[in-house]
Amino acid sequence: MKVTRHGSNLVKLTRIWVMNCYLVREDDGLTLVDTGMGGSADGILAAARAEGAPIVRILLTHAHSDHVGSLDALHAQLPEADVLITARDARFLHGDKSLDPGEPQVKLRGGYPVCQTTPTRLLQPGDRVGSLEVIASPGHTPGHASFLDTRDGTLIAGDAFQTQGGIAVSGMVRWMFPLPAMATWHKPTALESARRLRQLDPSRLAVGHGAVIEAPGPAMDRAIAEAERSL
Repeated sequence: MKVTRHGSNLVKLTRIWVMNCYLVREDDGLTLVDTGMGGSADGILAAARAEGAPIVRILLTHAHSDHVGSLDALHAQLPEADVLITARDARFLHGDKSLDPGEPQVKLRGGYPVCQTTPTRLLQPGDRVGSLEVIASPGHTPGHASFLDTRDGTLIAGDAFQTQGGIAVSGMVRWMFPLPAMATWHKPTALESARRLRQLDPSRLAVGHGAVIEAPGPAMDRAIAEAERSL
């Protein structure tokens, strides 16, 4: 597990070069954002020990296997930690892959593993989790969420953007790493979400796949413009 620090509060944990999850430092301990693919639990726990603080909550951007793959293993070792995900994507954790009537009736893509862990809190847009504000960013999945650190403007965007192989809005293929695009549910919705995230004017963009970008506004603009031309 490769560990890199960004600013005062964000620690990126990377496995197999392209799979990111994050530790966010709070006054009461650490928030883990996403759990990585299966087999990541020991590396995540070791990184938290190195930070000298406990993981007190597990916060999920969405329910794909490379983001919730180690949820059950972590929950077994951190039974007191809160587990939080949007109410919409929580259904996937227990095998409900139905679409709501008002959603685009498009086939779901990517892997949605069934998890034994039951979330302790279901999130809605605008909720706060410590210093993080919940921002709806559907498209990659129906209930995908991003998290804005209100202290310094860091945006943890899950797979709403990727930077591996070049910055891209979810659904736009980067041939050096096409998996996020291949797993995107509804590209027009993903583009709408990308525009919404850009309006936040984040100081830093942290994604599920690829490098963290400082002052990402111009790069986000380029990615959005490319998606607009493609759709």
